[in-house]
Amino acid sequence: MYILLTILIVIAAVLLVLLVLVQNSKGGGLAAGFSSGNQVMGAPKTADFLEKASWTLAGIILALSILAVGVSTGQDTEAEQGSAITEQVQEAFEAEQAAQAVPEFETEEVAE
Repeated sequence: MYILLTILIVIAAVLLVLLVLVQNSKGGGLAAGFSSGNQVMGAPKTADFLEKASWTLAGIILALSILAVGVSTGQDTEAEQGSAITEQVQEAFEAEQAAQAVPEFETEEVAE
């Protein structure tokens, strides 16, 4: 589920970038020096549609991000319970540590 949400967020982000690049600037800033003046031909309400689509995609990204955090928190609690692989690795590590431990020998002091 988390991977699906992540893929949807990436798709929405790419679409948002494309929509922002398609939009005409409202003037001012760096884009003012490179603009070619008013648009002579084009659909009259295209700018409104692109702006609404941008805000919609931004809202979708926000909602999916919050949902992804909720889903990942649920997965973290399952992972904390431990899996069979994690337990096997821990047991193998403890066995290796026990095998490498140097036994302590009791030495008898020789009385002279």
